[in-house]
Amino acid sequence: MTMIAENTEADTRGRILVVAEKLFREIGYQKTTVADIAKVLKMSPANVYRFFDSKGAIHQSVARRLMGEVEDAAQAIVRRQDRAALRLRELLSTIHHMNAERYVGDSKLHEMVAIAMEENWDVCKAHMQHVIGLIGQVIADGVASGEFETADVPLAAMCTCCAMEQFFHPQMIAEAVAKPFGPKIDQMIDFILASLAPRGAVARK
Repeated sequence: MTMIAENTEADTRGRILVVAEKLFREIGYQKTTVADIAKVLKMSPANVYRFFDSKGAIHQSVARRLMGEVEDAAQAIVRRQDRAALRLRELLSTIHHMNAERYVGDSKLHEMVAIAMEENWDVCKAHMQHVIGLIGQVIADGVASGEFETADVPLAAMCTCCAMEQFFHPQMIAEAVAKPFGPKIDQMIDFILASLAPRGAVARK
């Protein structure tokens, strides 16, 4: 009986998040109310508050879902058996393209994520730590295979993420689209890969 109740609760939470994301996309996060979400679900606002104690909590969970999809796609690339350089290039490109498609092409969703960034939610910080960790896994694989050379894998992963910030951060992606300047994403990834290449390999080129 307890397991059935837990499944039902998880299902309800999931439906609330699906509807909330849909409304955030259609009318924007600021204009969406808990009452709006409850109305679509044909339940009372009080019932929604049984599962989420505030609109902000719903917002955080929707952001977590979206970021989780990026993390899942990135994790799948990390697990492949390809060369580390190929995986790192695809990993960085995939994160950029997923963020650009979701948050820049959709102004309402961009508004929601921008607010999340401004409020510096723990979910955003956890997401970036997870991304840095995935980048670190690929760099570590490259060091083990001799493709990459670095004495400090965690630092190299953090530097790589910082170098990609303008291609990862929704606000910076939007600004780059409006006012294109600086290196293109492929140029930046080439630079990162060159910085990780064994010193002898760089010298021979």
